[in-house]
Amino acid sequence: MSVCPCGGVPAGASLAECCGPALANEAWPETAEALMRSRYTAFATGSEDHLFRTWHPRTRPADTSVDPDTRWTGLTIHRVVAGGAEDESGVVDFTAHYVADGEPGGMHEVSEFTKRAKRWMYVGPASQ
Repeated sequence: MSVCPCGGVPAGASLAECCGPALANEAWPETAEALMRSRYTAFATGSEDHLFRTWHPRTRPADTSVDPDTRWTGLTIHRVVAGGAEDESGVVDFTAHYVADGEPGGMHEVSEFTKRAKRWMYVGPASQ
């Protein structure tokens, strides 16, 4: 049993115990952080359907495909502001680590999330 690509919640949890139900559309993440983790896992596993379905329609680009040449290698959550089960909005500050063209890198983003029809949705980078 391997650890979920997001690192697992609780730490070390398997994909089936962590983000798997969200990617399979069996459960919707209950917090902004859980949605962020599931979206990272979708990038890592190539689950483009999950990325499309969790991106707010107001900000979703026409193409939500995953770059097959990028290998996602880890996720670091730096800070979470609100985004709990009872909240309507939240912010997750994270770095997604990857290897592309043989070179390691990291994508840092402070992401905004909001609820739509009682479900967490990714909006995009938070306004600074």
